[in-house]
Order: sequence, then structure tokens, then C-alpha cells
Amino acid sequence: MSGVELLGFAAAFLTTVCWLPQAFRTIRTKDTKSLSLFAQSIFTLGVGLWLVYGILVGSMPIILSNGVNFILVGLILALKVRYG
Repeated sequence: MSGVELLGFAAAFLTTVCWLPQAFRTIRTKDTKSLSLFAQSIFTLGVGLWLVYGILVGSMPIILSNGVNFILVGLILALKVRYG
């Protein structure tokens, strides 16, 4: 594994872990009033596109981080749609 790939995995880990507290809090409380539906929608779409990009270029750090992030931010988006 190259240094560049290790850097990618480190970045992937940090940007994925940062969403865990928000996802857990949103799941636990169902409180989404302070979240912007527009911003959450655009962000979820962006993460989905990064996931597709990662798959197309075969970058495991991009695939793994954006796969997990897509699930987390998609779940937050779904809760926002459901609970407002």
C-alpha cells in the first residue's frame, strides 16, 4: 500500500467518523428541525456522485468512505423527510 493510498484511507476514516455523532443523534432523537432539507439533499447527492466516481476509478478509499457516508447522510435525509 502506497503512502498516497494511506493518506486517502486516513482522510476517508476522518470524514466518515465525523458523521457518526450527527447520525446517531438524529436517529435517537428524530429531531431534524435544525437541518436544511435542501442542503441535506444536495450533500447526499454529492456523496452519491463521489461514490460512483470512486467505483469508476477503482479507488478503495473513496468507495469505502463515500459508501458509508452515503448510508449515514441518506439516513439523515430520510429522517428529515419523515419527521420534518
